[in-house]
Amino acid sequence: MSSRRRVPHLTKVASADDSTVDASGRLRSGVHVHGNNEGGLIQRFSANGPERGRRGSHGTGAFQLSFKVMLIGDSGVGKTCFLMRFKDGAFLAGNYIATVGIDFKNKIVLVDDTKVRLQVWDTAGQERFRSVTHAYYRDADALLLFYDVSNKASFDNVRAWLTEIDAYADKDVVVMLIANKADIPSRAVSKADGETLAKDCKVPFLETSAKSGQNVELAFMALAKDLRHKEMAELNKPKFTLQEYVTTEENKSSCCFS
Repeated sequence: MSSRRRVPHLTKVASADDSTVDASGRLRSGVHVHGNNEGGLIQRFSANGPERGRRGSHGTGAFQLSFKVMLIGDSGVGKTCFLMRFKDGAFLAGNYIATVGIDFKNKIVLVDDTKVRLQVWDTAGQERFRSVTHAYYRDADALLLFYDVSNKASFDNVRAWLTEIDAYADKDVVVMLIANKADIPSRAVSKADGETLAKDCKVPFLETSAKSGQNVELAFMALAKDLRHKEMAELNKPKFTLQEYVTTEENKSSCCFS
């Protein structure tokens, strides 16, 4: 029997469509998932979310692996816009309402011929919601920790967020540092500073822009590949290194547009 504390179940309406993206980041045909936990049906889940690294058990065969990814960081760093860019390929321009508590969206991606469902949880960055989001840390398979390159305070708070991860998340959770809003010309934090912090904290690093779409797909695909590699435990495969993969793919993208 699990020693984790059971929490009351909540009810939430899930998104009706799960899109499929292959490892190159290209959008494939939409996959409409039908079952008790997918599609336009009511989902029931505990405050801890789904089981970590769960293999798909639906008769439709819509996905083979399912992972929970949390987006964390200060309020206003662009987490919701980042998720919307990934899920719908759109940018939320203009004014927006800050996330209250926690929300999620599903998307199925294709990783080495394996359909992987990413259940992405968007969390509120405000201090008053922190106790709510702490409950979700424990069952997260991966965490994307954001700061805003135009906001030095959000960068300075990264270490405090990492302290929370150490306190509340599972010891083998995958963490990646995301420097968002890289399209903004008036930066407060250089890429070199971000890379240095990531090295000091021993986490992979990636600069992104939800507005332009820069490296948004790459961030999620890299996580999906890393999580799949760990879950499948393919001994005959070379070791997957998240930072090496991100750097290689980022360089390929730079060459294509140079």
